Amino acid sequence: MNPIDNPSSLKSLPVTPNFKWVFAKASRIVAFGFGSGLAPTAPGTVGTLWAWAAFLLTESFLTTEDIFWMIGGGILLGCWICGHVSEELGKKDHGGIVWDEIVAFWLVLIFIMPADIPLQVLAFALFRFFDAVKPGPIGMIDRHFKQIENIDEIAPSSLRQILWRGFGIIADDLAAAFFTLLSIALLQTLISSFL
Repeated sequence: MNPIDNPSSLKSLPVTPNFKWVFAKASRIVAFGFGSGLAPTAPGTVGTLWAWAAFLLTESFLTTEDIFWMIGGGILLGCWICGHVSEELGKKDHGGIVWDEIVAFWLVLIFIMPADIPLQVLAFALFRFFDAVKPGPIGMIDRHFKQIENIDEIAPSSLRQILWRGFGIIADDLAAAFFTLLSIALLQTLISSFL
């Protein structure tokens, strides 16, 4: 048996995901943003760019309500997907897992659309800033879940632990989405007050 497919043996085995490994399972494909998380540098940024392009394509043939359902389902299913794939990677929030960035940026886009390109670029830049720098509450959320995960266990995680870990992976990105939307709303309020 390939040790990479046996999560209980991952504690002692460093896993470096590659194209073959990611595309061997549907959960890995989704978690790695359909391959965007394999980018050698800035996989979170590449995953967010993929999310942006996918959203623009999707909004041309789905209704706003359909997209809200897709995002909600993506967040709920993402808790299992991100947690499960992180289990395969040794129980950690691997940088290549970008589904969290994807659904969180979709959430930003659904609230600002229809928007012109400069506003979309601003949303992208703000989201990447909040996700990468993790100021204030975003960093607190990220540190909280990473501290919980610093438990040195060899046994495979329970479903509850996997879902909680997946939620932790997604939670800081949802906070980044919230602060992105808050910043855009404040900027638009300031601009409109001066016009």
